[in-house]
Amino acid sequence: MKNIELLLKQLKLKIKDVELFDIAFTHSSYNADAKTKHHDYERIEFLGDSILGAIVSELAFKSHKEMKQGELTKLKSALVSTHSLANFARELHFDEYIKVGNSFSRDIKQCDNILEDVFEAFIGALFISTGFKACREFIIKTMYPSIQKYQLSDSQDYKSRLQEEMQSEHRESVTYKVVDEIGPAHDKYFKVHVFFDDICIGEGEGHSKKEAEQNAAKDALNKRVGR
Repeated sequence: MKNIELLLKQLKLKIKDVELFDIAFTHSSYNADAKTKHHDYERIEFLGDSILGAIVSELAFKSHKEMKQGELTKLKSALVSTHSLANFARELHFDEYIKVGNSFSRDIKQCDNILEDVFEAFIGALFISTGFKACREFIIKTMYPSIQKYQLSDSQDYKSRLQEEMQSEHRESVTYKVVDEIGPAHDKYFKVHVFFDDICIGEGEGHSKKEAEQNAAKDALNKRVGR
C-alpha cells in the first residue's frame, strides 16, 4: 500500500493533519494487527456521507432545473450509490492506499462497499481539515460531469421492471432467495437467485442483499429478452 501523503500531493491538497486521512483509509480489520480500537474510517465516513449528500443535492438542483423532486432524488441516489462511489474511488486510485488487516483476503479493488466507505471517509476528512468549500470544489472536480450528463434512463430499478413484466403476463410475483453468503460480518458478499413458480430465472451477486437482488432481476430480464 502507498503512503497517503503521495495521494494528497497528487490531488494537490495541502493538508496539515495527515493522520486524519490515514485513518480515513484504514479498514476495521487493520485494528487487530495494529492492536488499536476504532482506529478506522467508520466514524469519519458517517460525517462524509452527510457532506457528500448535501453537495450532490445542491449541484443536482442547480444543474437540472427541468427535474421534479422525485427525479432529483433518483439522480442523487444514483450518484451516491455504492457502485457509483466505488467507481469514483477507483478512478482516483484510492484502492492503492487502503490499509487492511492480515485476515482480509479479498482484492480490495473489487470491494465496492469498502471503496464507497473510503470515498465518503475521504470527504469527511477533507471537511474537517479544510472546510466545506474545499469539499465542494473536490466534488465538483470529481463528480460534476456525471451529474451534468445524468439522464433519468440511467437509473434502473430492475426488480420493479421484472415484477411488472411477470405480473402482467402471469398475475403472479417473483421471489428472491439468498443462496450463499461469503466473507466476515463486516464485509459480506451475497449470491441471490430469483424464482418464478419455483424455477430459478435469474442469478445475481453483490455486496448487499439489495444489490444482489437487483443484479438477479437484471439477469432474469436479459434472459427474457434473449429467449
